[in-house]
Amino acid sequence: MSVPSRARWSAVPASGVVDPASRPGTSVPGCVWSARRGYRRWVPQPLVGTDHALATALLATPRASWRELARRLGISERTVVRRVPPLFDRGVLRATAVRNPAYFPDLIAMALRIRSTRDRIHSLATALARRPDVFGVGLLGGGSEIGALLFLDGIAARDALLRELPDTLAVTSWDERRIIRIFPAAHDIWPGPHEPRLGIGLEDPLDPPDPLPIDRPLIDALIRDGRATYTDLSRAAGITVHAARRRLDTLLRSRVVRPITVVDPTLLGLTSQALLWLSAPPTSLEHIGRRLGTHPRVFFAATMTGPANLLIGVAARDPEELSDFRTGGALHEVTTVETAEILSPPKPLLDSAC
Repeated sequence: MSVPSRARWSAVPASGVVDPASRPGTSVPGCVWSARRGYRRWVPQPLVGTDHALATALLATPRASWRELARRLGISERTVVRRVPPLFDRGVLRATAVRNPAYFPDLIAMALRIRSTRDRIHSLATALARRPDVFGVGLLGGGSEIGALLFLDGIAARDALLRELPDTLAVTSWDERRIIRIFPAAHDIWPGPHEPRLGIGLEDPLDPPDPLPIDRPLIDALIRDGRATYTDLSRAAGITVHAARRRLDTLLRSRVVRPITVVDPTLLGLTSQALLWLSAPPTSLEHIGRRLGTHPRVFFAATMTGPANLLIGVAARDPEELSDFRTGGALHEVTTVETAEILSPPKPLLDSAC
């Protein structure tokens, strides 16, 4: 499932369109301007070289300092300072965080599969992507379905969302599945600067601390900006910088919350993406989920309610690699597999970028 993130966009020459780099007074990469229409269209460009290596490193260590990134990649700190901020400013990367449902019992992780009229599916997907409780959303194969992953604050928030869906003219039907367990991912493994690890898996909390009133504003600030400074976090929570650092270190160490770097996998060369709904005996779910969760091409693995009891997100380099993943045959306990190709994330929200 592609996560809502602005891709890295570059200008496409066309009749009456001026590249923003040559347009007087315009310094924003990616806006394609027309004297009559404003920007005309955007095209994502894959990350290459240093930008690709930096994005890959930030997937593995979302809050790494400039110095740590430079040391890991063998480049100068000045290069890191020059190259990383534009990746976030242009929406190529997005820094956020995920709360651990095992620590927050009222938090509801939910997978939505929405069927929509084709003429309104893009606007519906974009509306979903704007919601702060939506972590990932993408258009699925066939062009009339949307897949979304949400983290909702309790039963009331879930019920309110499900009441809204029937009142949305674009929605023809939907399936809602409660995510029961999200399996650990391969994010702790550093394979090198050219092999991205996309997993958003979660480990069980380790010796979780007692909750404090400052936790909610601290975590909310981290969700808004996964690379927020300790000064910014301290202001959000109304505490000192030292207290913010100490409390966040405790929350991270005990796996209560996990920083995440979000990127469209297509920009990293992983152009074939799919959601897989698997069915397997309940006694095999833990084994299958843990094994698939740490696979380098799996970005999400979880058990869920419903006829299919495992949801797997896969990002492969090409259709052949995706097919090999599906047909490898190493997990004989899996009885059925339904596959939906992820066609694209929703059309990015571009107005503010121009």
